[in-house]
Amino acid sequence: MPITLTDSAAERAADFLKNRGTGEGVRLSVQTMGCSGLGYNMEFVDNINADDTVFEDHGIKLIVDAKSLIYLDGTQVDFVKQGLNEGFEFNNPNVKSECGCGESFTV
Repeated sequence: MPITLTDSAAERAADFLKNRGTGEGVRLSVQTMGCSGLGYNMEFVDNINADDTVFEDHGIKLIVDAKSLIYLDGTQVDFVKQGLNEGFEFNNPNVKSECGCGESFTV
């Protein structure tokens, strides 16, 4: 299943890429962290690796490495503002549980 962006996430990612001035897109990955085991990571990508899978949504390239793809398959990324806080949220259908603080998850 594809990895997608909401309108607000696409707008925010496009702003970041425009302000940065260079880059292929945004890498989405998972890493071992937190009390539940896995956490999300987002970073700019200047070079796409041969084993990366590239999704394009709203004109933004979403680059995912092979290891992370099994955890992120079908995920929708949103950008949310709540009061003074704002940030990207991952709506991941593969998540079985999350830690109390919401920083990590298990599948």
